[in-house]
Amino acid sequence: MINRKTGGALATVIALGFLAGTATAQPPAPAPGAAGADQGAGAPGAGAPGQRRGPPGGGQRPGGGAPPGGDLKVAAAPMVPGIRVDHIKVHATSMEGNLEGEPVDRDVVVTLPPSYGKDKSRHYPVLYFLHGFALTGQGFFDFMHIPETEDAAAKAGQEFIIVTPDSDTKLGGTMYSNSVTTGDAEAFIAKDVVGYVDSHYRTLAKRESRGLVGHSMGGYGTWKIAMRFPEQWGAIYAMSACCMSPRTTTAEAAVKLAAIPYDKAPTAGFGDRASLASVAAWSPDPSKPPYYMDFGVKADGTVDPLIVAKWANNSPLVMATSHITQLKTFKAVASDGGDEDGLTKDAKIMHAQLDLYGVKNSFEEYKGNHTNRIVERFRTVVLPYFQANLVTKDSGGGKKAAAKKKS
Repeated sequence: MINRKTGGALATVIALGFLAGTATAQPPAPAPGAAGADQGAGAPGAGAPGQRRGPPGGGQRPGGGAPPGGDLKVAAAPMVPGIRVDHIKVHATSMEGNLEGEPVDRDVVVTLPPSYGKDKSRHYPVLYFLHGFALTGQGFFDFMHIPETEDAAAKAGQEFIIVTPDSDTKLGGTMYSNSVTTGDAEAFIAKDVVGYVDSHYRTLAKRESRGLVGHSMGGYGTWKIAMRFPEQWGAIYAMSACCMSPRTTTAEAAVKLAAIPYDKAPTAGFGDRASLASVAAWSPDPSKPPYYMDFGVKADGTVDPLIVAKWANNSPLVMATSHITQLKTFKAVASDGGDEDGLTKDAKIMHAQLDLYGVKNSFEEYKGNHTNRIVERFRTVVLPYFQANLVTKDSGGGKKAAAKKKS
């Protein structure tokens, strides 16, 4: 998402790739009886199987309007009879007090497999699916046609609870990072969301039954969160991850970025927003309102090497070297990228680095761009991968969350 020199050009490529992908990607065909609109609405935790529980999709937040920071609008995913979808709020204790004023009651979409409402004694593995930049969790749920994918996977014997948390911000995304400006988005996923889901749904509440997967910014987040909280996940999969290499800048580019008026930032170009979101996540500065970030230029007009080092500290390619022990604890580690996607080069470097240090991992380069095959691949590659590498059935010894709160 970030160009190594300007922080903008490559982000623009991703934006164009995603926008093209929304027109060319082939989502799964609607299941028999699936409707293109909501089949019902209500408060989370109420409604019949096959209904949305809460607000409809379309890539919008409750109350309507385009998601802050995002101009990638997505048509609502068709609903499938028997697939329950809950729209919930999870309080992000980890994001309290963030300087950007991001909401701490965050939207999360929970999709349940068809047997969930029938077998009340059964507990399920959970996949946490992280979305990309300039999208909401709801928009990603819609783009990926999660209800249809859930239904098809169940028919293939793969039943998961699929959780899609929202990590959108005023600037387009948290970058799934720990920042005083945007909040600790890493702990939000690994602690707040996981804790809520385990206490409110019938999950197999152990690392061996949890998978972490994400696309683009979400693929980046998968690497970061997996390294910071390895004890939470049994297996991980990074799809077309962005931002793998260390971000750099020039003095000219940094000054130009800092000159964007704060009130205009949410509607700035995709590349500028991606750069602003990255700087907010990786070099926050509580002494520099209104952005509360350090753009990387010293008073004498030269690039500040300390800030560049802070950016590098958030690069998965840099982080991996000091997290080899953690990465070796996973049952499986996988990543991929399209042969027409400029980000795939860094994914290959990550694969080679993990091989160098003896971390068992797999990588696939497939024919495609940044987005045009991710719906298909999530269904046909990613879900079978987690089926093979997670504990999907309770053996009697696994810890289960308190039953009294489960629905």
